[in-house]
Amino acid sequence: MLLLGLSAAPFAAAQTPATGATITFRKVFKTSYPEFVEIQVSESGSATYDIRQLTDDPSPQTSQIATPIVQTIFELAGRLHNFEGIDLEMHRRIANLGQKTFRYQRGAETHSVTFNYTLDPSAAQLLNLFESLARQQTDLADLQRTMRYDRLGVNDVLRQVEKDYNQKLLLQPEQFLPWLDQLAADNHFIDIARERARTLAGRIRTGR
Repeated sequence: MLLLGLSAAPFAAAQTPATGATITFRKVFKTSYPEFVEIQVSESGSATYDIRQLTDDPSPQTSQIATPIVQTIFELAGRLHNFEGIDLEMHRRIANLGQKTFRYQRGAETHSVTFNYTLDPSAAQLLNLFESLARQQTDLADLQRTMRYDRLGVNDVLRQVEKDYNQKLLLQPEQFLPWLDQLAADNHFIDIARERARTLAGRIRTGR
């Protein structure tokens, strides 16, 4: 799949609710990992994630985002006039950091803005928030995958999850608890991974 063709493709209108607003973040960055990220968030907190390489088939996953995070997303979009008639690009010569698009939709009303790099503080905060959501979803998917298909690889994924948790990149770490608890109780996994999962689950529950 060519980058140009994908980046120019329309957003998936079929996923947009008939009422209420949605905000969609899309990032296309060929040769990175992942190369394609699209996260759509509704005012109700329901969300879809499509995170993959460009050559992979679309496989959106659904999730629920906590109310405070949703409120922050829509508040930041509001500061940016819901992306209507704004220019976020820095307009200086800079390396390609991936084509990023914010899109607002409420019924027939749609506004979007695309940029490589921005100095706008509200846009940068919104970008960081979506990047964190993508990081969290990638970590969770990696943990689920290795638990099912690669038990020896679980400890490496847990190290990454722990690192992201320490750096406060996981906005809803409680989503990991069912999987961490399952891993900690399953003697089919190596002891170091079970202990790491047990410790991390305890930290998440106590917020430390």
